[in-house]
Amino acid sequence: METGSSSLSWFSTRWFNIELLRSFEWQNPQWLYALAIIPLFLLVRWYTIVRARQKLPVALTKRDIRNDPISLFRHVPPLFLTLTLALLIISLARPQTTNEQVEQWSEGIDIMLVIDISESMQIQDFKPNRLESAKEVARDFVSGRFQDRIGLVVFSGDAYSRSPLTTDYELLYTYIDDINFDLIENRGTAIGSALAVGTNRLRESDSQSKVMILLSDGDNTAGNIDPITAAKLASAYDIKIYTIAIGKEGRVPFGTDFFGRTRYVENTLDETNLREIAKIGNGKFYRVSDKRALEAVFQQIDQLEKAEIKETRYKDTTDYYYIYLRWAITFFLIWLMFKSTFLTNILTD
Repeated sequence: METGSSSLSWFSTRWFNIELLRSFEWQNPQWLYALAIIPLFLLVRWYTIVRARQKLPVALTKRDIRNDPISLFRHVPPLFLTLTLALLIISLARPQTTNEQVEQWSEGIDIMLVIDISESMQIQDFKPNRLESAKEVARDFVSGRFQDRIGLVVFSGDAYSRSPLTTDYELLYTYIDDINFDLIENRGTAIGSALAVGTNRLRESDSQSKVMILLSDGDNTAGNIDPITAAKLASAYDIKIYTIAIGKEGRVPFGTDFFGRTRYVENTLDETNLREIAKIGNGKFYRVSDKRALEAVFQQIDQLEKAEIKETRYKDTTDYYYIYLRWAITFFLIWLMFKSTFLTNILTD
């Protein structure tokens, strides 16, 4: 409403629009109660005039008594005086509009998501499989962040950076959605190489908090960097590491056979390396066996690594009391004109 009000000329009749008046904030709203006194003022004034008016006994027949429409104009001067008083009261109440803007910001956290896309991530103990569940949960995790720079590393037999650190979450969603098992040809699980690539992305960061979230379902079986050595390198750059071991132990569904029947494989996972990596990286190790547990882990990490969100509020206040003051002065001058010229006698008679 402020924009529309600002564009109005002061003499526009839209200043008396009920919706506009309701949209105002009033700095001195107690003055509005004085509007209730105006009818009382008119009543007292009318009673005083009637009592003070000289009365002469005149005998007239009923035929001689008739109403003259011109006599109605005698109410015009009091009307302008009443409007003057009402507008002065509105002006004293200080109508105004306030446009408040809130600017939110935080120091932010730099986070690298390091996701395993090795062949075993196709196992279907998570529906539809481990990788698709991990992608969905990672996407939800990103959507809950505010002004944090987030990057993405994928790995199997090799590791490479899928996305640099960015606050463009829409672009990051696209990178996450496009993750598939064909991105890397070499088979295996190169955890050490993945940590090294993530560290390389984070090492030049100026953020006070740098975090790596490693999600894998296997042991280190590929790459030319030992995971423990890579974890120590990350720790040297003050990078905190959370590790998540994903998958159930024992017989788990893994695709179908020639006849379309569900095929089962034996799944084992040595947690030793992932636990040690989290310990070196001053983070935490988690073991999850279903999607709900994976969601809970990401929610916990989300709470542990929340940056303080600060906000600055700006208030732009526009006063409109002068509009109604000008109208009051205008009506007062018109009233004076009626009172100070021959028009008074015409309207009274």
